[in-house]
Amino acid sequence: MMSKLLLLCFLFFLSCSHLLLSSSFSFSNSTKICPHGQALALLQFKQSFSINNSSSWECDYFGGITSYPKTKYWKEGSDYYSWDGVSCDLVTGHVIELDLSCSWLSGTIHSNSTLFRFPHLQRLNLAFNNFSGSSVSAGFGRFSSLTHLNLSYSRFSGLIAPEISHLSNLVSLDLTQSYYVEDIALHGFDSLVQNLTKLQKLHLLGISISSIFPNSLLNRSSLISLDLSLCGLHGRFPDNDIHLPKLELLSLWGNSNLSGNFPRFSENNSLIDLYLSSTNFSGELPASIGNLKSLQTLDLSYCQFSGSIPASLENLTQITYLSLDGNHFSGKIPNVFDNLRNLIFLYLSENNFSSQIPPSIGNLTNLRVLDFSDNQLEGAIPSSIYGFSSLSYVRLQYNLFNGTIPSWLYILPSLVELDLSHNKFTGHIGEFQFDSLEIINLSMNELHGSIPTSIFEFVNLSSLNLFSNNLSGVLETSKFKKLIYLTYLDLSNNMLSLTMSVHSNSLLPNIQILDLSHNNISGMFSWKVGKDTLYRLNLSYNFISGFEMFPWSSMRILDLHFNLLQGKLPTPTNSTYFFSVSHNKLSGEISPLICKASSMGVLDLSHNNLSGMLPHCLGNFSNDLSVLNLRRNQFHGIIPQTFLNGNSFRTLDFNSNQLEGLVPRSLIICKELEVLNLGNNKINDTFPHWLGALPKLQVLVLHSNHFHGQIGFSKIKSPFMSLRIIDLAYNDFEGDLPEIYLRSLKATMNIDEGNMTRKYIGDDNYQDSMMVTIKGLEIEFVKILNTFTTIDFSSNKFQGDIPECIGNLNSLRGLNLSRNYLTGHIPLSFKNLKMLESLDLSSNKLSGRIPQELTSLTFLEVLNLSQNHLTSFIPQGSQFQTFENDSYYGNPGSCGFPLSKRCTTDEVLDPSQEIAAEFESGFDWKTTLIGYGCGLVSGFSLGCLIFLSGKPEWLVWIIDKNIHKMIVRNKMSTHRRRTQRS
Repeated sequence: MMSKLLLLCFLFFLSCSHLLLSSSFSFSNSTKICPHGQALALLQFKQSFSINNSSSWECDYFGGITSYPKTKYWKEGSDYYSWDGVSCDLVTGHVIELDLSCSWLSGTIHSNSTLFRFPHLQRLNLAFNNFSGSSVSAGFGRFSSLTHLNLSYSRFSGLIAPEISHLSNLVSLDLTQSYYVEDIALHGFDSLVQNLTKLQKLHLLGISISSIFPNSLLNRSSLISLDLSLCGLHGRFPDNDIHLPKLELLSLWGNSNLSGNFPRFSENNSLIDLYLSSTNFSGELPASIGNLKSLQTLDLSYCQFSGSIPASLENLTQITYLSLDGNHFSGKIPNVFDNLRNLIFLYLSENNFSSQIPPSIGNLTNLRVLDFSDNQLEGAIPSSIYGFSSLSYVRLQYNLFNGTIPSWLYILPSLVELDLSHNKFTGHIGEFQFDSLEIINLSMNELHGSIPTSIFEFVNLSSLNLFSNNLSGVLETSKFKKLIYLTYLDLSNNMLSLTMSVHSNSLLPNIQILDLSHNNISGMFSWKVGKDTLYRLNLSYNFISGFEMFPWSSMRILDLHFNLLQGKLPTPTNSTYFFSVSHNKLSGEISPLICKASSMGVLDLSHNNLSGMLPHCLGNFSNDLSVLNLRRNQFHGIIPQTFLNGNSFRTLDFNSNQLEGLVPRSLIICKELEVLNLGNNKINDTFPHWLGALPKLQVLVLHSNHFHGQIGFSKIKSPFMSLRIIDLAYNDFEGDLPEIYLRSLKATMNIDEGNMTRKYIGDDNYQDSMMVTIKGLEIEFVKILNTFTTIDFSSNKFQGDIPECIGNLNSLRGLNLSRNYLTGHIPLSFKNLKMLESLDLSSNKLSGRIPQELTSLTFLEVLNLSQNHLTSFIPQGSQFQTFENDSYYGNPGSCGFPLSKRCTTDEVLDPSQEIAAEFESGFDWKTTLIGYGCGLVSGFSLGCLIFLSGKPEWLVWIIDKNIHKMIVRNKMSTHRRRTQRS
C-alpha cells in the first residue's frame, strides 16, 4: 500500500513538475524591466526568509526538478531585470509573473508582506517551499489580475481567507498541501466554485473542505484538471452523466465518506487519469467503462466495488496503471489483456477473485508490477508465458495456487521481488538465471529439497523468506558470503541443519533479523553473524547445546527457548528487550549483571534447573519490563520486594519454585499487572486482599502454598473487577466463602462472545501460559483466551453455605469448590451458569437434593458431586444422561440412574410418570443430543486452544481416552435407561 501511495505521489508531482518547468521556461525567456520601487519590495520579500535546502526536498525527490535558491543573487544595485523568477510587463514595467517554486525558502509570509505590493501579478508560483506557520491570508485576494496561483506543497496552514474566491480571473488554482504535514481548511467552498468560473485547473489536495461534492463543478465545460483528494468530502457523488469534454484528470481519492457509483462519462470524453481510491464508492463497474478510451490511469483501490469485471475493460487500450485492489470483486479475472498491451502496473489484490489466471496475461509484455495477492485464485500458474523483460514485481501470495513454480519465473531478467508465499506450491525451488532479485518470499508452501545455490549469488538480495516448507539439507554458513545487503533471513519451520565455518563471522554484515527456529540445528552455536547489526535472533525449537558468547551489541530480541542449553545462564547484552531461554537445561544462579539490561521488556527463564536466591534488582531494573517468568525452577528465598513506580509489569510468574515469605506489598504499584502466578511455592501469608485494587488483574494463582486464615472483607469498594481466573486451591484458607469478592467478579459476568474480539492474554511479543485444573485434568494452556473463566477454591477449609451470588457469574467455565467443609444446599442460582463446562463440589458436607434445574446447563461436560450428604433422586435429562456413577458416589441418600440404588415411590415418580413429565416439560432425545453435542464442541474448542503450539503426546493420549470413554458412557447410559423402563 505504501509503495503504491508513493507511486501516486510521484505521478502527481510529475504533472506538477511539467507545469513548473513550463513556467520557468516562459519566465526566463521574457524581457524583464522593473521599476526600482518594485525591486526594493522584492529585496524586502527575500530578506524575510532564510535559505534551507531541506525546504524544497519534495521538489527534488518527487518532482524530478533540481531545486536551487533563486533569490540568492537578488542583490541591490544588480541588474534586477534579470533576477531569476521575476518577469515584468514590457510596456508598464510592472511585475506580472513571480516564480519562486523550489527555491529553498523557509519562513513566514505575514499579512503585511511586501509580496502584496504587486497588484498587477498575473502568475504567482510559490510551490515547494516551507512557509510553515503562514496562512493563505486576505492579501492574496488583492491580485485581481491573477490567472495562475500555485501555493502547493509549501506548508501553509490554518483557514484560507475567503477573499481567495474574489480572484475571478483565475484559470489555474493549486493549493495542494502535504496531507501528512499541515492542517489547512477552506470555508466557503461553494462560493469559490461559483465565483471562479474560468477555472481549468483546480487542485485542493489535502485542504479540509468538509463539504458535499458541488454539482456545479460538473457543468464547467472548461475544466481540464480537478483534484479534490483528501478534502473531507462527504455525501453522494452525483449520479448524472458527466459532460466535461476537456477533463483529463479527476482525483477524489482519500475521501472516505464520499459514496456513489462509478461515475458515468459520456462517450465524448478526454479523461486520462481517474483516482477514486480510499473512498466509499460501491456497486458494480458498468460496461460503459469501456468508453474511457483515452484512460491511462485507473485507481479504484480500497473502495467498496463488487461484482465481476466487465469485459468492456478490454477497450482501455491506452491504460498503463490499473489498480482494483482492496475491493469485493469476485468471479473470474476476465481474459481481457490481449488489448491492454500498454499496461505497466496491474494491481488486483485483496479481492475475492477465483479460478485461474487468464492466459492472456502473457500478452502484457510491458508489465512491471503484477499483483494478484490475497484472493482465492487456484490451479497452476500458466506455464507458457514469455517476453516479460520488464517484469520487476510478482506478488501472488495468499492464494490457493498449486503445482510447481513455473520455469518462466526463474528467467525474468528484471525481477526484483518474488512473493509466492501462503499457497500450495510443491516440488523443488529451481535455479534462477539472473541475479536482480532483492526480495524472495516462498514461505508457507510445500516446497522440498535444498535451497538452490543461485540464491546465494544475489548480491542485491535484502530479504529471503522460506519459512514453513519442507526444505532440508545442510546449510553451510560460508555460502552467505556474497549476500552483503541481506537484512532479513527467515528459514524457520523446515528441516535444515547448519554447518558453521570459522571464517563466516564477517558474513552478512547488514543482517538485522535472523530466524532459524524449528529446524535441526545442533551443537554449539558459534556463528557470530551480524555482530553490530543483528537485533532479532530466533533459534528456538532446535537442539543447540550452548554458545561461546553473545557477541551482538545491538540485540533486541533473542529467543532460544526449547533447546538443549546447559551450564550457567548466559547474560544478555544491555540492549536486549526480549530474552527467552525457557525449556532448556540451564543451571546455577541468576547473575545480578542481568539487571544491566535496562531496556528489558520480556524475561522468560522458565522450565530450567536454575537455583539460588533471586537478585533483589529483578523488580526494579527496567521500567519497560512487562513479563517476568521464572516458573518451574528451583529458586528459594523471598520474592523481590521492591518494584519501580510507573513500572510496566503485565505478567509475574513465580510458579513451581521454593519461594517463601510474604507476598510483596509493593505489588500494589503494579497498575498494569494482568497475571500474578505464585502457585506451588512455600509462601506463608494471609490472603492479599489489597491486590483487589489492581485495575487490570485478570489471573491470580496462589495454588499450593501456605496461605491461611479467613479471606474476610475488603475495604476496596469493588475489588478484583477484572479477575476471571482465580486459583486458591491447596492452601489453608478457612471461614466462609468470600461473598464480597464473588459479587465483584464482573469479568465473569455477561460476556458477549459474539460481539467481542477473541484474543489471548499478552501481545505480539509474548503470550501467557498457565496450568489449570479443569474437568478433572491438570492442563497447561499454552495461550489463554480472553473468554476463559474459572474459579478453584478446592482443598482448603472453607465452611458454611455456598453463596447464591455465584449464580450471577453466568460466563464461568469452571467451578471447583471440592475438598472443603461446605454445608447447606446446592444453590438453585447455579441454573444461571449457562456457560459452565466443569462443576466439582465433591468431598464437602452438602445436603438436600440435586436441583433438577441443573439439567439446563447444556455445556456441562464434567460433574462431580461425590462424597457429600445429598439425598433424593438424580436429575435426568440433557447432560446428566452422560454422567457416570463416580459423579455421585458417596451420597448414601441419593438414588436413581446411574447409581445402582433404585428410588422408592416416596423419592421419585414412577418411571412412566417421569417419562411423561419429561416430555410435557419439553424434553426429548433431540434436545439431549444437541446438549451433548454442545458440550463436546466446547471440549474440542478447549483442545484446540491447548494444541496451538506443540503437540504433547501424553495429553493427546488423555484426550483421546476421555473422548472414547464419553462415547462408551453414552452407549451404556442408553442401555441402562432402556433396561429401567422395560
